[in-house]
Amino acid sequence: MTSKLEGKVALVSGSGRGIGREIALKLASEGARVVINDLDAEPAAQTVADIVAAGGTATACVAA
Repeated sequence: MTSKLEGKVALVSGSGRGIGREIALKLASEGARVVINDLDAEPAAQTVADIVAAGGTATACVAA
């Protein structure tokens, strides 16, 4: 992971799947801590798990 966005926090809505997920993964790969927001808990948790497995920091917020 690079540190271009180290010290920054990103909130990405709809990031459990699709384009939002890819944006969240990219932000995390640049060093941002990411809040994964989605309506469905399962895909949000999977995105968090993928970011953490890659060495990043993320948390899920399941809400509209």
